[in-house]
Amino acid sequence: MALLLLLPVLSGCLRVQMTMGVSKSDLVSGHLVVATVPEDGNDEGPQLTPPKSLENKMRVQPYRQDGFVGSDVYFTDLTFSEVRGIGGLSPENSTDFSLNFGRSGDLVSFNGRADLAEVPEGSDIELRINFPVRPSSTDGLRNSSTGVSWRLAPGEVSTMYAQVSYPDPDTRGLGSWIALVTVLAVVAAGLIGLLAWRGRDTSPLP
Repeated sequence: MALLLLLPVLSGCLRVQMTMGVSKSDLVSGHLVVATVPEDGNDEGPQLTPPKSLENKMRVQPYRQDGFVGSDVYFTDLTFSEVRGIGGLSPENSTDFSLNFGRSGDLVSFNGRADLAEVPEGSDIELRINFPVRPSSTDGLRNSSTGVSWRLAPGEVSTMYAQVSYPDPDTRGLGSWIALVTVLAVVAAGLIGLLAWRGRDTSPLP
């Protein structure tokens, strides 16, 4: 699963703060702030609009804090494939910020890359991810037992990495189904055995 998030490159300082929480059901919730220092009183900063396919899972509200203005986007229960729709929020005049989640069996890996060569100095760009379990490895800063963050430097190309292991939700459902079938098979076999025993020939031998 690949996410291409586009960050606006403007003359003023930029603030991008993204927080994501990944559940054991592989659903992602969180929020994204994209804001800049206004050039004048009429400047509302970057205005983001959810893609139509995710309008029922995203909410955008104005952001105005610490001298920055822009958009604050909240998203709920996005699947790994739907997360890529966050890229559809971005305005024009942008730079590449790519995030990639991948699952192989019970192993979930995260890789990110941000080309911030054109982002002005003094910008504040941070990504935080809270995983359902402790990451086995990461190049980010561990904020808690399950949380990792990356603070990205303007004017550079940065990479991000983390890896966690927890059961695939699809296989968990399959396992429950197999267990149910097994129980039903044992019960059926028991009933057949009981009926055979009760129907046995009990007449005395000649």
